[in-house]
Amino acid sequence: MTGWHWLSLFGVILLAWGLLYAMALPDEMRAAGRVYGADFLASLCAVTPDAAGFLRVTLMWALMSAAMMAPTALPAFATYDELSHTGQTRFGALVGGYMAIWLGFSVFAAALQMGFYQAGLVSAFGDSRSGLLSAALLAMAGLYQFSEMKEACLSKCRAPLTFFMQHWEEGPWRNGLRLGAVCLGCCWALMLLAFVGGVMNIAFMGLATVIMVIEKLPDLGRWLTRPLGYALLIGAGVMALGTVT
Repeated sequence: MTGWHWLSLFGVILLAWGLLYAMALPDEMRAAGRVYGADFLASLCAVTPDAAGFLRVTLMWALMSAAMMAPTALPAFATYDELSHTGQTRFGALVGGYMAIWLGFSVFAAALQMGFYQAGLVSAFGDSRSGLLSAALLAMAGLYQFSEMKEACLSKCRAPLTFFMQHWEEGPWRNGLRLGAVCLGCCWALMLLAFVGGVMNIAFMGLATVIMVIEKLPDLGRWLTRPLGYALLIGAGVMALGTVT
């Protein structure tokens, strides 16, 4: 993983995490930042899901997608880079296609967050205010861990060499779109758990990223998928019981 294209990719990932950290700063640290002229920290945190703030919510989800999903695709990117032997242009097109899929997901997630907010189910920062919503999201993610769709998508993510060889003639952009689509098929339900763990919760984002990275590894991943599904279903049950009682 050498070359300016890899340095650029790592730079984008680090920048996304840095911006997410700035957006998640607690109130007292944001206040201190304003004293030193860092007013942009406050504006980054002002993610209010209404019509005027929709683009900011979408940007937030796009940053989350770049920070959390690009690392999970690094083995696939490396495989394609080794296969192509044509340098940075094809690599950039592959990554661009991949992130285009997640940008589409970001628009959907932002619209979902706005809908939840208007229904009083989440706070202005995307944290669930409803135990039933949290239980439903946990149950959905848990059940999806056992689905054929999840397994089919994971099988492609865990074997990027086979995946790219099957579609090589389609070029880097379409291969990036395909890779993004199967990655979305793996991870969309886990990403939506941000409403449970906290959309602006850096600890949740970090833990979820590690889980999704491990799940895509061919040797370790198969030992994680189903146990994670059981854990999520248990969490859903506990949340639902706590809401009822």
